[in-house]
Amino acid sequence: MGRFTNVYRLGIKELWALARDPMLLVLIVYSFTLAIYTAATAAPETLHKVPIAIVDEDDSTLSRRISSAFLPPHFFKPSTITLPAMDPGMDSGIYTFVINIPPEFQADVIAGRSPAIQLNVDATRMSQAFTGSGSIQQIIMGEVAEFVQGYRGMAAPPVTVEQRMRFNPTLAPSWMTSVMEINSMITMLSVILTGAALIREREHGTIEHLLVMPVTPAEIMLSKVWSMALVVLLASAFSIAVVVQGWLKIPVAGSVGLFLLMVGLHLFSTTSLGIFLATLSRSMPQFGLLIILVIMPLQMLSGGTTPMENMPKLIQNIMFFAPTTHFVAASQSILYRGAGLEVVWKDMAAIIVIGLVFYSISLARFRKTLSQMG
Repeated sequence: MGRFTNVYRLGIKELWALARDPMLLVLIVYSFTLAIYTAATAAPETLHKVPIAIVDEDDSTLSRRISSAFLPPHFFKPSTITLPAMDPGMDSGIYTFVINIPPEFQADVIAGRSPAIQLNVDATRMSQAFTGSGSIQQIIMGEVAEFVQGYRGMAAPPVTVEQRMRFNPTLAPSWMTSVMEINSMITMLSVILTGAALIREREHGTIEHLLVMPVTPAEIMLSKVWSMALVVLLASAFSIAVVVQGWLKIPVAGSVGLFLLMVGLHLFSTTSLGIFLATLSRSMPQFGLLIILVIMPLQMLSGGTTPMENMPKLIQNIMFFAPTTHFVAASQSILYRGAGLEVVWKDMAAIIVIGLVFYSISLARFRKTLSQMG
């Protein structure tokens, strides 16, 4: 019981030290509130106020119909420009799309000569360029078909494909990005907080005080692990309940309790990793650089942004031993698809094994560091 008491009291000391660090507190609050909201809403789900211009060299009834078909809020009111002004407007970024309607366009359509309309796209605005190109083509073809046929519509195809959108019926990106951003913040903050706790002890000279106390390296390390993990776990629960479900109104399909259990297991690995990186660093700037080298690959190759199946086989084999891979897979199954324990238990087992390995390596390195200081 004495060892558990030591771990508990040392952990409380870490929590008080964190409470007296305003910059880390601001980072925690921002990471689990505004960062989640920004990631979910920064990329528009549909076209929204896209600047568009039209070069109307035909000035016919059909060309004016096409010009009037681009309506807010998807598009700004189209600007009518001349042909010489098209390239400067695109080069300066004033317009994302410029439509060039050629002379005699209406006459050629009526005569069945299949004239071409030029659509110029600023492809540096990738999301709008990809989505907008298809939408503009549909709008133009719809207006032309209605003008020629007298009604809007097409012949019924011989085969009809009925789509059923599962887990995200409106195809809203915010449903995915918000949860993945929480996963990223869980990994990043847990590593930063535990590493900063150890480096703070070293910079303030209090690590020497711990060395003369009747506590073991394992107790010191466990105290930092449980205290910082508790902070991240509570912040994650708050973010899911208040930011995702409350503020953003995004439904969560599965059990939040099961997800938080996965978070707790994952935090055991990442907090141990934070201790290990801190033992390799002499200062906070060095620790920050190490985090960039480690966290970025863990996040980018975990399957949160790109499916693991799309990655080279070598990367898949390497990332199998990373805790983020199993954490992302399990959290997607729970929060997106409503999976239960019978589905995610393999990822849970993998995270536990990886966490024990990380903890053992970090504890060995931590003991070595303390012995050198002693």
